[in-house]
Amino acid sequence: MKIIFTIYLLLLSVIVTKAQDTDEYISEHVECAQELMHDHKIPASIILAVAIHESAAGNSRIAQHLNNHFGVKGPNNNTEIRSAYRDYNSDEDSYNHFVEIMETRAPFNNLFEKYDQYDYKGWAKGIQRSGYAQSRTWASQVINLVKKYELYQYDDRPADYIEPIPAKSVYHRKKRHSASAWYTVKSGDNLNLIAKKKHTTVKTIMRKNGLKNSKLKPGQKIRL
Repeated sequence: MKIIFTIYLLLLSVIVTKAQDTDEYISEHVECAQELMHDHKIPASIILAVAIHESAAGNSRIAQHLNNHFGVKGPNNNTEIRSAYRDYNSDEDSYNHFVEIMETRAPFNNLFEKYDQYDYKGWAKGIQRSGYAQSRTWASQVINLVKKYELYQYDDRPADYIEPIPAKSVYHRKKRHSASAWYTVKSGDNLNLIAKKKHTTVKTIMRKNGLKNSKLKPGQKIRL
């Protein structure tokens, strides 16, 4: 019984340590991420979240042996492990190279014009669409890390900052608005009832639909 309890405590300590590792990782690398944000205008939250995701918060083999925190492939001179990932002299070199990739390689370098340094959601989705990762859920996972560890607090967002509305959401909103601009006449409807219901006027409805009189037929579609 004592052995089982000891094993339980060991497992519990591993779980707790794992959770603390991510917080420690953030504390250790946040200064570097913020410096890169100030110099290159890419959110510190994105830099940290991508690093956490790609390196398992510094616990992956390539992070441990190659100082590679962003899953960048390339040659390495490491003799401890065989890997297709490139090595770096330090964690900071890995961080700097990630930002360099964003700035100098197409199509990543176009992201700086599309998104500001506070739009972590736009950056995550943009990086995925630009081919950084094959997984369709990559951006969602990175965004969830930003939210879970509140990494956006390191982006120095202005108090009145409003997150941009994704283009897809704007499209669907316009589509809904367009759909609601038409009305199908029901039995018992007349222009007065429709105008009152849709907060417009009889004159406006008649003008938009080229109506010469107020007669309507059930099933008739009219523009509002």
